Amino acid sequence: MTEQIKPWSQENALDSLYVPTYIEDMAQQVLKFYDFDVHQMTVMAIKDVQGGAIWKIDTNKGPFSLKLLHRRPTRSRFSLGAQEYLVNEKNARVPTIIKTKKGQNDVEMGGKVWFVAKWIETLHGLPQDLEGTKKLCYALGEFHKLSKGYVRPEGAENVSRIHRWPRTYERMEKKLGWFGDIANAYNEMPASSTILSVLDMYQEQVRQARKRLESSSYNEIVSKGTQEASLVHQDYGWSNAQMAEDGMWVIDLDGVSYDIAIRDLRKLIIDRMHFLEVWDINWIREMIEAYDQANPITDEDYEMLLIDLSLPNLFYKNVKHIIYSPTTLMNSELEQELQLIIDLEKQKWPVLEELAKNRKGGII
Repeated sequence: MTEQIKPWSQENALDSLYVPTYIEDMAQQVLKFYDFDVHQMTVMAIKDVQGGAIWKIDTNKGPFSLKLLHRRPTRSRFSLGAQEYLVNEKNARVPTIIKTKKGQNDVEMGGKVWFVAKWIETLHGLPQDLEGTKKLCYALGEFHKLSKGYVRPEGAENVSRIHRWPRTYERMEKKLGWFGDIANAYNEMPASSTILSVLDMYQEQVRQARKRLESSSYNEIVSKGTQEASLVHQDYGWSNAQMAEDGMWVIDLDGVSYDIAIRDLRKLIIDRMHFLEVWDINWIREMIEAYDQANPITDEDYEMLLIDLSLPNLFYKNVKHIIYSPTTLMNSELEQELQLIIDLEKQKWPVLEELAKNRKGGII
């Protein structure tokens, strides 16, 4: 019986691209299912905490990527089906899946899914200035528009987050309470008092966002199911959307899911405001307009965007890891970062009010 693949983050802390020998051996076995000869393999990235890896393979038929996906096979096949749909049905710029000798999209080995895709040699990252950001947003809108109509293949999970928005908000409010318990228990740590100083305010903001969600168009959107839904990338950014000679390519579709697609844009806006260290309304408007050019934003989607932006997303993202090791993570570095984030959260509200005025009647 083939050994089951396990995460290996504890095995070798010195090599950032370390892959266990048994997985390297398994990769060689997987490649026997393909009709090409491999000249060289190079580890390009790993997910050692989850148990995944990417190799660039040079073959007699050109360069390819070999990917070991860390998720459940049925979950991974939802993503692979989406990738195939985007290439074959929509002519999207996402890497083409290379079939096995038997015409299959993947090989299952070690309890995980492996697959081979075309390697795009000319990919390069965009500059992280406003023009680069606008191109990124346009490509995101294009991706969302093209992904509509995808139907998962037989044997794949139905991966949808459309119905999970209320639960996500509830979980955030609950975890903010946990952060308070931890900060009180470890009140000698540098970041504790800073965390405690804003928790009540942020919990109230989440409660207000939940109320707005309940009275919004959300339930109407959910009632449509996945038939009209786009796929969200969930990890969209400068590493997973890059320029090539023929335009923008979107790569690493492993985490795609049905959802209200505007959430990908929300994440990108939050990332940029953190990067800029200021809530710049003109920058945000340019981002929204670039996305809208590729995938027109409905009033309902715009409403979802503003509600989702109203959450204390940056604070939550940067504090949530303290539950794993409070004594090491609630340090002075986190305290300094939180001072910036708290200031950014204050700046956010007048910007959201202005953005709401951009649509008739206002939303926030």
